[in-house]
Amino acid sequence: MIVKLDWFIVIVGLLLLSAAVMALLDRDNPKRYSSALFWGLYAVIYLAGEQIPPAVTGLMMVLMALLAGFGGVALGRHSERTAQQRKDSAQRLGHRLLIPALLIPVTTMIGSTLLKDVQIGGALLLDPKNLTLVSLGCGSLLAVATACWLTRATPLQALRESRRLMDHLGWALVLPHMLAVLGLLFTEVGMGKAVAHIVTSYINLDIRLVAVAVYCIGMALFTIIMGNGFAAFPVIAGGVGIPVLVGVYHANPAVMAAIGMFSAYCGTLMTPMAANFNIVPAALLELPDKNAVIRAQIGTALPLLLANIALLYFLMNL
Repeated sequence: MIVKLDWFIVIVGLLLLSAAVMALLDRDNPKRYSSALFWGLYAVIYLAGEQIPPAVTGLMMVLMALLAGFGGVALGRHSERTAQQRKDSAQRLGHRLLIPALLIPVTTMIGSTLLKDVQIGGALLLDPKNLTLVSLGCGSLLAVATACWLTRATPLQALRESRRLMDHLGWALVLPHMLAVLGLLFTEVGMGKAVAHIVTSYINLDIRLVAVAVYCIGMALFTIIMGNGFAAFPVIAGGVGIPVLVGVYHANPAVMAAIGMFSAYCGTLMTPMAANFNIVPAALLELPDKNAVIRAQIGTALPLLLANIALLYFLMNL
């Protein structure tokens, strides 16, 4: 293969390293040393993760969590344009501003479908094992290049803007990575069995509706805690879904799994732990209330969770 996923992992690492260097050189940042250390540690995990012993990587992530938890990641100084300058630029570019953003999904689709079997010199153009991610990476680089061309900006300005976004997002940028690790850890230590023991000991699951409600609500609650529906799924499915819904009430496993994931997504709508869905948009839109997205979604999430309980109750034996 010609274009590999490893290349984009290195690019992300270099991007994080540039943010660490700029944070270190920013004398207006009151916590520039701890901020630089935070982004530098994250960069090392991407750049040398496979060469570092797992225990050392774990200690690095714990140190990052401590830095963030004790307020060590602070917003630096950025030479942002005035509101009038941004307005003038938007009027000049018009709808062409959307071109870089649209290039990302378009390139991803083309790479995942039309280019998946393309070969050059007998080697596949794109990594077949990570086709979508590689296509997404290519689309992102193309979007950056196009944005620089449209705005007449330099690649250095693109790095400055990426650092500005990372500063605004802060530790929340790392949260999806941390939660994915947490989900794997919960699965490895047998959290599903522990959940099954607690649920069956204190809740009467002999009533079918109660069992369905516990399963769906448990999916949502664990997702609220963990911030990741995919991390919550094996815990609740292993604790309630498979042994109770499938084993006792003979539910269709496909229906149980599908509606269970929908219920988990209801939790995603209501938690700041799902930073990439709820905190990142608020930061990108520069909303004064960082939980504004969550507040807007709760009115959808709760009725949808009730609908999932009803659907699973009536459709689980199909």
